[in-house]
Amino acid sequence: MEMLITTSTNLEGYKVTEQLGVVRGITVRSRGLGGNIAGGFMALFGGKSTIYTDLCENSRQEAFKLMSDHARHLGANAILCMRYESNEVMQGMTEVLAYGTAVKVERI
Repeated sequence: MEMLITTSTNLEGYKVTEQLGVVRGITVRSRGLGGNIAGGFMALFGGKSTIYTDLCENSRQEAFKLMSDHARHLGANAILCMRYESNEVMQGMTEVLAYGTAVKVERI
């Protein structure tokens, strides 16, 4: 069974058989000097900043994968109440955290 992940407190059609605790995945990323310069030019002219969009998406994907791996390690087959948070650790460095509650579920 693939890992089921939801932002909800339950999964329709499944019952929780065991709660395994909080799982998380965290990554800290920064854009290199070249990317910051290019991003700065994009900011001057307006429009979508694909450089920073890609950085954010890659950071979220990595945090999501790490969280999923943590849940699998605990024996979970689902994660409930999944959330993202991000914080600036220092200028130019951002932490992205994915977290939720690891559970075992079975179809009803």
